[in-house]
Amino acid sequence: MVIINSYAVAVVMCIITMICWGSWANTQKLVGEKKWPFQLYYWDYAIGVLILSLILAFTMGSFGEGGRSFLTDLSQATFGNLGSAFIGGVVFNISNIMLVIAIQIAGMAVAFPIAVGLALAIGVIANYIPNPVGNPYVLFIGVAGVVLAIVITAIAYGRISSDEDNSSNKAKGIIISLIAGILMGFFYRFVAASMSMDFQNLAPGKLSPYTAVVIFSFGLLISNFLWNSIAMYKPITGEKCTYGQYFRDGTPGLHLIGILGGIIWNIGMAFSILASSVAGPSISYGLGQGATLIAAIWGVFIWREFKSAPKGTNALLSIMFISYLVGLILIILSKIV
Repeated sequence: MVIINSYAVAVVMCIITMICWGSWANTQKLVGEKKWPFQLYYWDYAIGVLILSLILAFTMGSFGEGGRSFLTDLSQATFGNLGSAFIGGVVFNISNIMLVIAIQIAGMAVAFPIAVGLALAIGVIANYIPNPVGNPYVLFIGVAGVVLAIVITAIAYGRISSDEDNSSNKAKGIIISLIAGILMGFFYRFVAASMSMDFQNLAPGKLSPYTAVVIFSFGLLISNFLWNSIAMYKPITGEKCTYGQYFRDGTPGLHLIGILGGIIWNIGMAFSILASSVAGPSISYGLGQGATLIAAIWGVFIWREFKSAPKGTNALLSIMFISYLVGLILIILSKIV
């Protein structure tokens, strides 16, 4: 299988992860403008996640000199490790569905910084404890910079006032974002625990990164029958939708946009996992969650989600961006100082 051995290459892959994780939700925004319910979009997203994982498993995961090929690795894996990667997909799925709901209520520029930023802080700690890679002082100061950016974003969002918004919706958007972030902070640890961190010489019973991503993706898709069905028939926001609508009203274009969203997200996941053997799970996950910065850029400059904000909000957003950048730079440096 294809293995990453260079820290510089690992950092580049984490930056790609950051871009993918911060950009996939634009596909949700696109279908939302066509009045396609996010719950139905999310089925295509989950399918796209699985498709990408299988493509990588039978290509990069099956050729090369190191590790084990995908099918060989799958056949020797223990139930516990398969279950850990699967649970990672289940936990991620409920957190991501809540993130999607938060985007519907609060917009990308708010939901992403709060939810994914909180997930970064929790995830770095959860992944650092079992695999302490990097200078902890530099790493956690970087995480503190990201947490500061989260607080500033929430303050900036609180300044928005429009006829369509009310304090109840603002509070709901922030609360759902917080819950999504807490759950999202733990999913990566389940996946990392299922793998051998020496990709060149994989431990018996443990999973290769490619196998782990496939099992994770199955956990996401299968749990969708529970989590997304609840979101469809008992929605927190929007109207109830049905499986009949998915087949009756969905056009090929709408389905392809959703599948593309899942593919984009899982490119980021696969690259993050591949980089973790060199960078360490905490740094790899932390860098990838710079997605909050990318999503905020989309939300502020492309979707214009703060256009109705009062004077002075732009200054807060500028401080938020600077805090994120400083935090991410420190996370990168934590491995080499």
